[in-house]
Amino acid sequence: MNETTPPGHHPLWPSLTVPQDQGRDDLCAVSAQGVRVRFADGRELLDGSSGLWNTNIGYGNEEIARAAAQALREASYLSVFRYENSYARRAAEALVEAAGPGHYGRVLFSTSGGAANDLVMKVARQYHALREQPQRKVVVGLRGSYHGLTYGSFALTGDDLGQQLYGVDQRLVRHVAPNDPAELGTLMARQGGQIAAVVVEPVLGSGAVPLTEEYLGELLRLRREHGFLLVADEVATGFGRTGSLFASQQWAEQPDLLVSSKGLTNGTSAAAVVIASRRVAAAFTEAGAVLTHGETQAGTPVTCATILATLDEMRRLDAVALGRRLSARLDTELAALVADHPRVAATTGLGLFRSVRLCDPDGTPFPQDQVHALVRAVREAGAIVHPGVNGVQLFPALTYTDADLTELLACVTAGLDIHLARTAAPAAQALAAEALA
Repeated sequence: MNETTPPGHHPLWPSLTVPQDQGRDDLCAVSAQGVRVRFADGRELLDGSSGLWNTNIGYGNEEIARAAAQALREASYLSVFRYENSYARRAAEALVEAAGPGHYGRVLFSTSGGAANDLVMKVARQYHALREQPQRKVVVGLRGSYHGLTYGSFALTGDDLGQQLYGVDQRLVRHVAPNDPAELGTLMARQGGQIAAVVVEPVLGSGAVPLTEEYLGELLRLRREHGFLLVADEVATGFGRTGSLFASQQWAEQPDLLVSSKGLTNGTSAAAVVIASRRVAAAFTEAGAVLTHGETQAGTPVTCATILATLDEMRRLDAVALGRRLSARLDTELAALVADHPRVAATTGLGLFRSVRLCDPDGTPFPQDQVHALVRAVREAGAIVHPGVNGVQLFPALTYTDADLTELLACVTAGLDIHLARTAAPAAQALAAEALA
């Protein structure tokens, strides 16, 4: 940190960072390449979080950079606001082809996962209004889910992150427990005719909790019975992180709307999409209806060029297969970590979307208020990881080598031991003082 700038007084106001950590050089990244990030204090760290889970094929991909530069030179800025542009047309065609052209038909462009979930709520409500069911305005999410922090997506997010403080309107939103078919069924029995959509993450981002086959089966059955739209929020799971390009491609039936962001451009552009099924798109086309939504930077040439280049690079690298291979090794390594380390209680998640759950010596869950200190200790040990539920979350790039994965897990273990040593020292001192007294 610049010695002349006190913490919390630098002009940059970073997101979700306490004032005392603002302005620190060890938290200010200056460059990134491959799977490593260099910080202003001179350290280079292994990235175990793929940025914000979005640099799925690593930093500094030359083909994506070249595509972005060419689009900026050739077209600079073109929109999809009351106009179309050829870049957006090509990207939409490629995304429908990648997601499954037999089921999906059209693509709406957005700029973030949060904004895309706002868009989802609009599409679902207008879809039912076009089908003469305007009473269907309720949108259902899962407790413990994360869908963004714009006002619509903030309402849908199932964690308490201050919705009341900020006056977020949740009157038309309901939340049910993940992987609890009975609670979902009870809600449908009570309000099924009012529900526009159910929005689920195939793996809940906050705790890396996959939806079970039983739960998905019941969700699909209830969709057929009650007629709501099923939305797969694949902002985090999309682009190869769970063993297929999109996690919902492994479901018995496909969702009506699919949301993608993060890995969509390998983290290079502020981009998101909502991929709509042919049935949903047809309702608007047949009615000649206009969807009231628009974002200035959605579907621009540079954004769409990076989407196309990312898809091309995923294919060239066979990145999904690389991710599956790495995931198999991660299964083995995490199982060994649970068996060998007395403070590692369990792991959750699948593919390259994992959490490490810790415990205290008596078996109680690791205190949530110590998680950020643990993340800091892992960073001291040489790696960037993401805070999770009672532990840390791991999102390695699909392009990690075996050596990278070994290094990441060594840093996690070393960081845990650093943190445990720090917390044990004050406790030991307190016991000694008590004994002397």
